[in-house]
Amino acid sequence: MMQNLRLIMLLGVAAIALQSCVVQERDRFVSCGRSHRLQIVDLDVAPDPIAQRQRIDQWRVRLRADASGECQTVLRIQESVGKQLVAEDRVFRLRPGMNDIVMDPAGGYGFSQAQHCYQVIADIEGTRQTIDAARDFCARQRADGRWSMR
Repeated sequence: MMQNLRLIMLLGVAAIALQSCVVQERDRFVSCGRSHRLQIVDLDVAPDPIAQRQRIDQWRVRLRADASGECQTVLRIQESVGKQLVAEDRVFRLRPGMNDIVMDPAGGYGFSQAQHCYQVIADIEGTRQTIDAARDFCARQRADGRWSMR
């Protein structure tokens, strides 16, 4: 009788323990495809303005994703002419609507010309593609010698 009671209690404790276990589902995502229309609304650098030889702290991208669900892609920022990498490749999960993204600068990048223009590149269905932009995004040298994207 006592053994049966112990067995029942042991089974009860095991059932409670198993019921409270949390099993995490694998992180599922959809790669951004042609059905996920992406558009760059704004692109900024910080600090702004930035002086010659001053270190870039970060790039800020404001991106609109027009789709019914989330998608994941690799983003990079590069110069439009010469294609020099200015912000490291990084994976981002994009939600429908506006996405504010902060990207780390590529090491060693600095301003040297009177004007530098940029494009944001995304991995769309396994191919790097330039994301449509609301306008051209360029850093221009001001009269005081510093560059600004404003």
